[in-house]
Amino acid sequence: MAESPASVPSAAAAAVSGPPWLAGLNPAQQAAVEAVDGPVLVLAGAGTGKTRVLTARLAYILLTRRAWPSQILAVTFTNKAAREMRERVGHMIGDAVEGLWLGTFHSVAARILRRHAELVGLKPNFTILDTDDQLRLIKQLLQAEGIDDRRWPPRVVLGAIERWKDRGLTPDKVPSEDIGEVAGGRLLRIYEQYQERLRTVNAVDFGDLLLHNLTLFLTRPEVLAEYHRRFHYLLVDEYQDTNVAQYLWLRLLAQGHRNICCVGDDDQSIYGWRGAEIGNILRFEADFPGARIIRLEQNYRSTAPILAAASGLIARNSGRLGKTLWTESDGGDRVRIHGLWDGEAEARWVGEEIEARQRAGDGLSSIAILVRAGFQTREFEERLLTLGVAYRVFGGPRFYERQEIRDALAYLRLVHQPDDDLAFERVVNLPRRGLGDAALRIVHMRARADGMSLTAASAALVGGGDLKPAARKALGQFLDDLDRWRRMAADQPHTDVARTVLDESGYTRMWQADRSPDAPGRLENLKELVVAMAEFENLAGFLEHVSLVMENADASGGEMVTLMTLHAAKGLEFDTVFLPGWEEGLFPHPRALDEKGGAGLEEERRLAYVGLTRARKRAYLSFAANRRVYNQWTAAIPSRFIDELPKDVVEVSADQGLYGSGGFGGGSGGGGGGSRWSYNASEPRASFAPARPPPMVLEGKALAVPPRPAPKVPFQRGDRVFHTKFGYGEVTAVEGDKLSIRFETAGDKSVIHSFVKRAEEAGQA
Repeated sequence: MAESPASVPSAAAAAVSGPPWLAGLNPAQQAAVEAVDGPVLVLAGAGTGKTRVLTARLAYILLTRRAWPSQILAVTFTNKAAREMRERVGHMIGDAVEGLWLGTFHSVAARILRRHAELVGLKPNFTILDTDDQLRLIKQLLQAEGIDDRRWPPRVVLGAIERWKDRGLTPDKVPSEDIGEVAGGRLLRIYEQYQERLRTVNAVDFGDLLLHNLTLFLTRPEVLAEYHRRFHYLLVDEYQDTNVAQYLWLRLLAQGHRNICCVGDDDQSIYGWRGAEIGNILRFEADFPGARIIRLEQNYRSTAPILAAASGLIARNSGRLGKTLWTESDGGDRVRIHGLWDGEAEARWVGEEIEARQRAGDGLSSIAILVRAGFQTREFEERLLTLGVAYRVFGGPRFYERQEIRDALAYLRLVHQPDDDLAFERVVNLPRRGLGDAALRIVHMRARADGMSLTAASAALVGGGDLKPAARKALGQFLDDLDRWRRMAADQPHTDVARTVLDESGYTRMWQADRSPDAPGRLENLKELVVAMAEFENLAGFLEHVSLVMENADASGGEMVTLMTLHAAKGLEFDTVFLPGWEEGLFPHPRALDEKGGAGLEEERRLAYVGLTRARKRAYLSFAANRRVYNQWTAAIPSRFIDELPKDVVEVSADQGLYGSGGFGGGSGGGGGGSRWSYNASEPRASFAPARPPPMVLEGKALAVPPRPAPKVPFQRGDRVFHTKFGYGEVTAVEGDKLSIRFETAGDKSVIHSFVKRAEEAGQA
């Protein structure tokens, strides 16, 4: 391997004194560029020029001849980020960028693994499996072990294995307490067989790329030493998003020269649900004694009020290294907070504000609506369609184009119109009913031969002998279900029909059993579908509405409002940002609080911080006093995050008449520096229709969320209870109105106390 250039050649240093690519950097940015010796953590706040610092640092190392390109390793999280960095450095220094080890964690790990594949039992031409191949292999292993893949879907099993790999755990390192009940307690055996099978077919999955690298570095010191000699400088982008395996990989590589620079923002660590470990960035100084911490706090994106609001909010987190964003620019609109009656009114208000921005000359592409949960997009999509405002859903399909919504609509179309062959094909074996390809081919052949619909052909075959008994039984049950739902649709509300279809078909249960990260969002979307149906008189009217919505095509190439989740918005920026749904029970999201407690709350607060810092000029927050969830109205209170915003940078308002005839209790409408909400808990509420919430009163200068009254829960730890779906179990913990229950057949679940009753009341002592 070639020797590195002299560490600090004076001639070269003189040649680059005052180079143009350092011009315009503020003092903190320049310090981050030039601090090339030893471990460095660059805490780069939102909009502080992180990418410019990274590329200038690379150019500085190369042009001062501290290292050849092949002696620098730079890792990113996305191919897009890697391409952008390579292009920027190339513009600065030309062809000298060739030979640089720059890529994603997985691409660099794959490059290393192919050079040493034999040492971990592979050949250099190994295949990297995609998700479909992984699931197929897991299913084969489950069947070989006699494990019911309906009880333990392959996606659930694969997800559990991937979580182990994200933590750098090979089968021999998995702690016994981590095995749990997945796959009937045989998950570790499945993991072992899965890894053996991959080696047999000379394949790896994405998790293996880093896992095999760790095995190489830990068991083959000569291999690790080779990369210590090779890499004199390490640069890491988005360090706050690393998982445990990535963290261990970087630490091992950095043991050589210790010239590691990690750039990240602990306040933007929002991917804990997919394995990111915020502790990696928080303990940097402990991992690398003598490390230098450089904070990039001067923001070039947002106005002063937006930055003050974001900084005041995130300061509530205890798990952070600390920094405060600021800007040299003066002025800017206060962050607007608006209260509305319900979700429909919220969508109407956002639409009106967007039209006002258009009249002011703003382009639609400079406007974004950022939601906490995917199901929230539906009301905004329909409102924008009504107004004729072009929009795009970033990072995913439109509401009615999502897989779970299309599936549910296919069921409803088939209930409404028995001869809808396209709907029949989509759901006849979804979820799986034991109908194989051979049986479905027979159905299609019969339909074509006799000129009838697939439903009619199926009915004819169920009464004959062309199908095998198991297929005939499954198809007959499906047709019986359809007939029962059609009879129900004749005299019951179409929303009740939809809920029944989704439940009795097993479709909802299929997603409840799925442990992939997107499964909870799919279930929320299904609930929102039922909410959407309630706005129409009958099923026919709703299905016609959906057809018209689907016909509305994008105005390709034109200006469009961006509609997306907060998670998808990281790294983007817009002049105007709408942040709807800032209510308790929605944001912070209850699932994050249930699963992670205080850590989950802090990650939700970081997500709110990310949302605010996407805005360059204007940020609009809104909340609704009522939300219709699964066709039931619930009163809502503003998110605790609203109360945590600094009072002097927000402007509060609400729809007239929302809180009684006095509006804001005789106040000024919130035009000052914020208002304080409080609830009269004794205010009576109707049990049906949209419930008018208790009146809110202006007090002081800040928005406060009143303390939630402690629920009266008639259960305690050790009580034996019964749940209509999960059966009998024992209460293991009580938190608020939620019970943690260990069920005899369903395992550990968290349920609201009102959904269970005492075992003796259910007939079992």
